[in-house]
Amino acid sequence: MPQRKQTADAPDVVVIGGGPAGSTAATLIAQAGYRVELYERERFPRFRIGESLMPETYWTFQRLGMLPKLYKSHFVKKYSVQFFSPNGKGSTPFYFWDNKPHDCSQTWQVVRSEFDKMMLDNAREHGAVVHEGVRVMDVLFDGAVLEKARAVGVKIKTANGSLREVRSKVVVDASGQNGLLMNRLRLRVWDPVLNKGAIWTYWKGAYRDTGRDEGATLVLQTPKERGWFWYIPLPEDVVGVGVVAPFDYLFKGRPKYAQTYEEEMETCPAAKERVSRAKRVTGYFATKDFSYRSKKVSGDGWVLVGDAFGFLDPLYSSGVLLALKSGELAADAIVEGLRTGDTSAAQLGKWGPEFSRGMDRMRRLLCEYYSGFNIGNFVRKFPHLQSPITDLLVGHLFSDHVDQIWEPMESMRHSGEPPIPPWDANLAADEAGRMPSATLPRGWKP
Repeated sequence: MPQRKQTADAPDVVVIGGGPAGSTAATLIAQAGYRVELYERERFPRFRIGESLMPETYWTFQRLGMLPKLYKSHFVKKYSVQFFSPNGKGSTPFYFWDNKPHDCSQTWQVVRSEFDKMMLDNAREHGAVVHEGVRVMDVLFDGAVLEKARAVGVKIKTANGSLREVRSKVVVDASGQNGLLMNRLRLRVWDPVLNKGAIWTYWKGAYRDTGRDEGATLVLQTPKERGWFWYIPLPEDVVGVGVVAPFDYLFKGRPKYAQTYEEEMETCPAAKERVSRAKRVTGYFATKDFSYRSKKVSGDGWVLVGDAFGFLDPLYSSGVLLALKSGELAADAIVEGLRTGDTSAAQLGKWGPEFSRGMDRMRRLLCEYYSGFNIGNFVRKFPHLQSPITDLLVGHLFSDHVDQIWEPMESMRHSGEPPIPPWDANLAADEAGRMPSATLPRGWKP
């Protein structure tokens, strides 16, 4: 393929996607004085799920200059998470402040349409050039062999339907679960364990605790450990309540989301009682969230962040944290690379191994939960380990000190139970046609 020249007015970096990962990367790169152009196919505000934040998002928000805006917002303050057994018995709440007395131990339950717009507007305020309603059709490469070629820009489709090319030194793929580069380069690997789906809706006037428990995330387990309900208090007296279960159990032979949701609600008295006097204010949403990860995080001139690199599971609300952290780490690597003239795969993805270790820690905790692990029982048996396991629950995923919990956790597994397979156990599987999908009802969305 012929070499393309970098034009004088071309951006240093193009970011594909304006969600939390893309807006984080764009903000931090622009803060460093580089020209960034971000292309978002939708117009904000737009609906997204993933309302519950983890406390460790605080540090990225601090760098982004987002904390004053969040403190002024009407988002519900979140101080803890609590787990409920199938019989409705609740654990002692895990209060973040008790584990770490610091401002970072209070976080938020956000309305994603508002939160994501705040993040995108923040990127604009810090100097990123943001284009909404513009779709990136493809990434441009120089090189005869695509897998070894260098990314040199993108091809976009503007709002009026015209096509044009935008050159750049680096392309950041933050295109979400659609995974533009992940699909083109066949990098997606489906998780062999976390094959889950979700159905949810929103209620007004549902039960809330009081005081510092009012904004707590509740995890309500269903019988026979088939799945669980999330219970997330939101502004305007709205609560999001959703059921998560294995994909086959939740969707195969059960085509009506409303009926499936109500059937699962009947099995979970703790959830049913909390919404018994509430009014449902939306239709039923559904996602078929096949968990996945990319085989690699970067190539020459390109890098993946957020869901464009990988998606785990909604259980511990890690999605936004991983999006922010990946956007932050990638931005730092890009800024360093632009300063030194090195935009190789090694430089742009130097943060990847550390980040993947953090994802692996969260994945291990997820897989243990779905295998029957009970955090309350674990803390009662190993009280000296309450701090490191709470660290995982707040999102402190990138420190080796939390690894002290794994051996005691292993001792609680049933005799003869097979080990948890690694995320890339299906590496050789060819499932190119399989894609995450979402169904949104018509009408009002929070």
